[in-house]
Amino acid sequence: MTRRLTHRLGNFGLSLLLLFLVVSAVSAARADSDDGVVRVRSAVPMAEAISRIKADIASKGIKFFSEIDQSKLAADAGIRLRPSTLLVFGNPPLGTQFITSNSNAGLDWPVRLLLTQDDNGDVWAVWTDFGWIAKRHNISDRAAQFEMATKVVGSITSTITAK
Repeated sequence: MTRRLTHRLGNFGLSLLLLFLVVSAVSAARADSDDGVVRVRSAVPMAEAISRIKADIASKGIKFFSEIDQSKLAADAGIRLRPSTLLVFGNPPLGTQFITSNSNAGLDWPVRLLLTQDDNGDVWAVWTDFGWIAKRHNISDRAAQFEMATKVVGSITSTITAK
């Protein structure tokens, strides 16, 4: 009995450690504040970044829901906005597991990835950190799923970090 409990606690601890390492690796791109926002600088212009990300999403068999050109919406309203495009995508068998833990997690799923250009002309991929989402919604029973989501978005955004 004690041996089994020790083994289970060890496995749980290892899972938490792995999740921490993955989140830490992705968090290296985080802003200095703890607002749950992850930013990755693109090595390619906005249009190419959007194309690469959408192609990678498709190649992974992930469902693509929407592309929203926020700068065009702003221009249509007579407002000037730097280039800003929101991509909405997800894997329902993965993402809906978070919603089964806490229905309010539906506020953060599917994944929203913002591509935006700053005043210097640099393009950034921006999304909400999955560990932050877990804390926000008090979800503690989906560590493996959050780890997978973190790996997937890291893989997707890695397509724009090199020329």
